[in-house]
Amino acid sequence: MDTALVYSLTEAGKEAVSGKDSDATLLPLEFRRLLGLIDREGHVEVLRGRLRRFPDRLIEEWLRELAELKLIAPGADSTLEDVTFSGLPVPLMPPIPDEDRLRLAKTTVIAGATLLRSGSFLADERVANLPPLDKAAADTTILVVEDDPDQLALAELRLGMAGYQVRSVDRAKALSRTLREDARPDLLLLDVMLPDGNGFDILAQLRARPDFATLPVVLLTVKAELGDIRKGLALGADGYITKPYSKNQLAEVIGRVLKQPVSPGTP
Repeated sequence: MDTALVYSLTEAGKEAVSGKDSDATLLPLEFRRLLGLIDREGHVEVLRGRLRRFPDRLIEEWLRELAELKLIAPGADSTLEDVTFSGLPVPLMPPIPDEDRLRLAKTTVIAGATLLRSGSFLADERVANLPPLDKAAADTTILVVEDDPDQLALAELRLGMAGYQVRSVDRAKALSRTLREDARPDLLLLDVMLPDGNGFDILAQLRARPDFATLPVVLLTVKAELGDIRKGLALGADGYITKPYSKNQLAEVIGRVLKQPVSPGTP
């Protein structure tokens, strides 16, 4: 897929999204879903991040079909502003077709029960289409965003014991800085509640940016309320871990998201 492309709606596409075109209701869900997303943000990387539960091959084919139908048109890439998580309006929740709302509601209930039972949950449909990370754990960088000093120290210790390289920040502002200045991490462990922001707002902004739209993100949370779980999954979380957690649990979740084998010595 050409990741430099940005798509926009044609006049016919705008009419289909607005409902003015009576034929719009005849469009399949795959097309209606894509048109709604492109109406908000048409960069291919953002579309891939939003639709991670579908293989890239399918997304590429659907885009070509929409272009053939003259509902979308390709354009030039745009210049990105520096990433920041303070002082900017938070992107709204992406549009969700009614059919997807029902699927999301069912997944949320399953996720809630799984978190209560095991303390972790993976969005399997998204994770299935993440590319395997061709790195050993020792070469894999995990970025932790956690404001509680004890929890941060434990996360750093456990990640180090599991063999990962670790970077950490305790504020949204510090996260902005490290994402601007340092190499992109391989996975982000993101606390839901921060002193100067919250994980949902940060996740929403990451998924709206082409450079971070497909970054694997696992949310860390104390509470597993269904409303919060639904919000995180709708915004594109790849998984959840509830606190407290163990080294083995952390390593298992990261290994499954990145498709890496569990480190030797980890059951």
